[in-house]
Amino acid sequence: SEMTVKEEPDPEQREPLKNEKQKIRAEIQRRYEGKKVLLVEDNELNREIATAIMEEIGLDVDCVEDGTDAVNIMSSAEGRKYDLIFMDIQMPKMDGYMATREIRTLDNNKKANIPIIAMTANAFEEDKKKALEAGMNAHISKPVDMKTLEKTIRSIKSGGGGGTETQVIAQ
Repeated sequence: SEMTVKEEPDPEQREPLKNEKQKIRAEIQRRYEGKKVLLVEDNELNREIATAIMEEIGLDVDCVEDGTDAVNIMSSAEGRKYDLIFMDIQMPKMDGYMATREIRTLDNNKKANIPIIAMTANAFEEDKKKALEAGMNAHISKPVDMKTLEKTIRSIKSGGGGGTETQVIAQ
């Protein structure tokens, strides 16, 4: 009987691939380094997962648990330091749609036009439509993954830097 030996890929062949991945990751981290994000999410586990992924691509993340907190922060001087908001939709006191509408009415133009990305467990067309109608720039489904997150941020940034005219939906 013959014994088949499964050949392992040569370590020298594996190395360049690993280096390529690290290069891409480093490039992504450089792109988002120093970018400040406000994550609005009432579920602790979802908050932890999203924060870990966002920090992995180099974002600096602050978290709040409700739409009312997001509106309060964005209404204060502190709101100026944020480049992007990730907004859960279903929250107990004030949902993501309401919070977005409130933020869009702020006097400060930079704060009123901050890019806001909806994060929901629902990926239905109806939900995406509602998110855009509320003034959100994009919509991603939970659980959040790094590729979708990065692609969504990039599409918003390349679409004119925020404001409600940049309506991008990540699939």
